[in-house]
Amino acid sequence: MEVIVYFLILGTALIGVPIFIIMSLFALTAFYFADVSGAAVIVEVYRLAGAPTLITIPLFTLAGYLMAESNSPQRLLRFANASLGWLPGGVAIVSLVICAFFTAFTGASGVTIIALGGLLYPILTKEGYSEKFSLGLITTSGSLGLLFAPSLPIILYGIVAKVDIDKLFKAGLLPGILLIVILSLWSIKNGNFSQKERVKFQFAEFWSSLKGSLPELLLPVAIMFGIYGGITTVTETAALTAFYVLVMEVVFYRDINIFKDFPSIITESMSLVGGILLILCCALGLTNYLVDEEVPVKILEFMQQYLTNKYSFLLFLNIFLLIVGSLMDIFSAIIVVVPLITPIAASFGVDPIHLAIIFLANLEIGYITPPVGINLFISSYRFNKPIIELYKASFPFLLLLVGALLIITYWEGLSLFLVN
Repeated sequence: MEVIVYFLILGTALIGVPIFIIMSLFALTAFYFADVSGAAVIVEVYRLAGAPTLITIPLFTLAGYLMAESNSPQRLLRFANASLGWLPGGVAIVSLVICAFFTAFTGASGVTIIALGGLLYPILTKEGYSEKFSLGLITTSGSLGLLFAPSLPIILYGIVAKVDIDKLFKAGLLPGILLIVILSLWSIKNGNFSQKERVKFQFAEFWSSLKGSLPELLLPVAIMFGIYGGITTVTETAALTAFYVLVMEVVFYRDINIFKDFPSIITESMSLVGGILLILCCALGLTNYLVDEEVPVKILEFMQQYLTNKYSFLLFLNIFLLIVGSLMDIFSAIIVVVPLITPIAASFGVDPIHLAIIFLANLEIGYITPPVGINLFISSYRFNKPIIELYKASFPFLLLLVGALLIITYWEGLSLFLVN
């Protein structure tokens, strides 16, 4: 009877029932057959509601959506182009940096590709980059800033794994920069600069664009200074960021009308937050059952038969997470997988902060991993291109990121340098 019920639940998943309902059904059914009250699920939801860092999720998400819906992308792109556009490969580097900036605020929800793709694509092709390269760069950049503050996946990971979020923000900085540097070098190598007249640096344009985007440029500096300097907690930073962005876009720039535009932005951003919290609440009940049944311990005992040391475990973990990242959205993957792998990783001596960066870097790459990496489908829709064409365009970037992932995985000091 028990097996039949589980198969029925699985069947509802195959016909498109939302994942939070599936998790709730699994949790309640499992507790029922284990003769445990279903109140165990409610207790987990209540515990989550009391988490002090929970409020950071809606605040940072709102800030990201406000910037994406304003003219902020155009202003920042103009400044970055005036600053770096004269360099060989400067336009591509500008694209990587600006996309990473917006992804850090919007959490790789596809907003970056939708908001910036139409701006960057013609600029890249005009600069001499091929259509294939331009598509691959934009598709990859849609998840490039996940390791930078105030990335929503980092916050969610900290809540689920009970790891200090401030330390996670510090740990992600150098690995995130490594990813941008590697892709920047590849962009320089692929630029067709011999047939183009180099754009000269113009101080007047640089100064004008700097003045026009200064309030936005100060925002990431203030966030990093506050968090990395230990001046503000992540919760305080989230509140200050949301208020600052609201005033900046509504009062200073007047890109957003508080009565006409703001309600729709609130609705869209909080829909994302609501979906994340629903999945989180329902998954915690299921996770509680798995822990009670010692599932992580059983998995560990099985793995120890084949994995003899920390390094073989990390290799297996990367393969596993790349598969997970290509099949699940990052929020669901964090909520479902993290509680299972953290005790196993601890038994192999993997530092919990380092584990977080490995986990997030894998899922960042998973966004462009075939067959169902979400960025591939978003770009296919945004640029009206066949999905196979996006597979081919993003494949060189995928190989580069996997190479960077191996460096991040086996060079623990890269993640822990700023933390320690």
